[in-house]
Amino acid sequence: MKTFYITTPIYYINGKPSIGHAYTAIAADILARYHRMLGEEVMFQTGTDENSQKNVEAAKERDVKEYLDEMAALWERTFDSLGLTHNRFIRTTEVAHYNSVEKFWKTVESKGDIYLGSYEGLYCQGCEAFVNESDLVDDQCPHHKKVPKTIKENNYFFRLTKYRDDLLAYIDEHPDFIQPEARRNEVLSYVRNFMTDISISRETMNWGIPVPGDEKHRVYVWFDALINYLSGVGYVDDTTAFEKWWPANLHLVGKDIIKFHCALWPAMLMSAGLPLPKNVFAHGFFTIDGQKMSKSLGNTVDPVEMAEKYGNDVLRYFLFREIPFGGDGDFSEARLVGRYNTDLANELGNLVNRVLTMTEKYTNGTVPEVADGFLAGAWPSYHLALEENRLSDALDIVWGLIRQANQFIDQQQPWQLAKLEEKKMLNDTLYVLLETLRHIAWMLYPFMPTTAEKMFVQLGLETPKEFSQSFESAWVWGELKSGHKLAKGEPLFPRKE
Repeated sequence: MKTFYITTPIYYINGKPSIGHAYTAIAADILARYHRMLGEEVMFQTGTDENSQKNVEAAKERDVKEYLDEMAALWERTFDSLGLTHNRFIRTTEVAHYNSVEKFWKTVESKGDIYLGSYEGLYCQGCEAFVNESDLVDDQCPHHKKVPKTIKENNYFFRLTKYRDDLLAYIDEHPDFIQPEARRNEVLSYVRNFMTDISISRETMNWGIPVPGDEKHRVYVWFDALINYLSGVGYVDDTTAFEKWWPANLHLVGKDIIKFHCALWPAMLMSAGLPLPKNVFAHGFFTIDGQKMSKSLGNTVDPVEMAEKYGNDVLRYFLFREIPFGGDGDFSEARLVGRYNTDLANELGNLVNRVLTMTEKYTNGTVPEVADGFLAGAWPSYHLALEENRLSDALDIVWGLIRQANQFIDQQQPWQLAKLEEKKMLNDTLYVLLETLRHIAWMLYPFMPTTAEKMFVQLGLETPKEFSQSFESAWVWGELKSGHKLAKGEPLFPRKE
C-alpha cells in the first residue's frame, strides 16, 4: 500500500491554541483525509515543542514538567475537539525523542559537522532564534516587533555553510521541494547570500535536552525540535516503522519558519546521511478583521469557540475557501457568517434540499434510472489541486459543480416536466442531480467530513468505512443505483442571522 507521511510544525505551548495554530493543523487534516480516500496508508503527525525557554517562562513559579503536561493535554484535547485525525501527537519531552536527539547529534558530530566556538550576536526571544541584521526591519524582528538582545556565549555550532552548494543543487534539481515559488526564491536568496554556521546549543539555559557528552549545554530548541519528524516515526526505536515512513511526503509550516525547515533541516539530514522530505509547503499569515492577531490587542480567536458556535465543518470551509492556501488572508466572523448564508445555506444546502424534495415528490424518494451527467473535467482538476496543495482551488471546483447543478434545476424546471408528464426527461434530470450530489459529497469529504456523511445518509448510502474500496469508483458516473431509497432528513445549513 502506498504511504503518505504529513506533518505540522510542533507548537510552543506557552498559551492556548489560536486560530492560526488550528489553520495549519486543519490543512494537514484535509490532506490526510484526502490521501486516505485514495487508499493510501497515512501517518499524520502533530504535537508540542516543550523544550523552549518560552514554556519555562510561562510556567513561572510552577514545576515546569507539571505545567507542560497540563498544557500538552489541553492542546491535544483541542485538536481532538476540532476533529483532527492525527495518528501521532508527539511531545518533545518523550524519552524516544530525547534518545533520537542524542543519536542524531552523535551521528552529525561523527561527521565533523559540530564544533565548539564563541557566539556573539543578536537573538530574538520571540522566535527563539539567532538573527542577522539583514533580517531586521527598523532594528526590530519583523514578526515580534521587538529589538533582539545581543548575547555572547560559548556554544556548539553546526557547519551549515558546508552544505551551501549541496543545498543549492538540491533545490535546483527538485523544483517542488519548497512551495510556493515565492518561498523557494526566498530560501535560495538566504542560502546564497546570508546563511552562516548556526549555534546549536545554549550555555545559559537549564531546561531542554543536554548536549551529549557536555551537560553544561542544552541543545538549541530548533535543532532539537526539527528532529521530531524522525523521532515520531521510530528513528531510534523502530527501524521497520522508520523505513516505512521516512522521508516525509509533506511538511506544512508557516512562512516565518521556512529557513529552519528549508535550509537548516535539509542540511542536518544531509549530514546525518538521511533522505530529505519530498515537499515543504509554507502557508501565509492572516489578520483578524484587518489587524495583526495579538494578545495585547485582545483579538485572538479561539478555534474551539468558533467551532462550537458554527460547527467544525463551517470553520474548515471558511478558512480554506476564504484564504488561498500559501498566501496571506484575513479572518472575519462577519464574513464567516456571510459565507455560511450564501455558500452553505443558499447554494449547497438549498441544492440538496431541492433535489431530495423533488425526488420525494416525483419518484416517491426512489433513485430513477441511470442517465448521463455533466462532470467532465471536475475530478482531474480536483485531484491536481490537492496534489499541489491548492486547497481553496479544490473547493472552487466543488462549488462550480454546486452552482452548475442549481442552474441545471432552473434550466430543466422539473416541476414543469412533471406537469407536462415528461416522465423520461424528469427522471433523467433527477438522476443527474442525485448522482452529482454523490460526487459532491465525496469531494467535500476531506474538507467537511460531517456534512459529507450527512449527504451520504440522505442519499441512502452508508458512510464509507474503507476508503480504499469505496473511493475507487467514487468518480465513476452512475454508481448511484436505480431503485435506491433516499432518506431526506433535516436541512444541512439553516440560515443564520
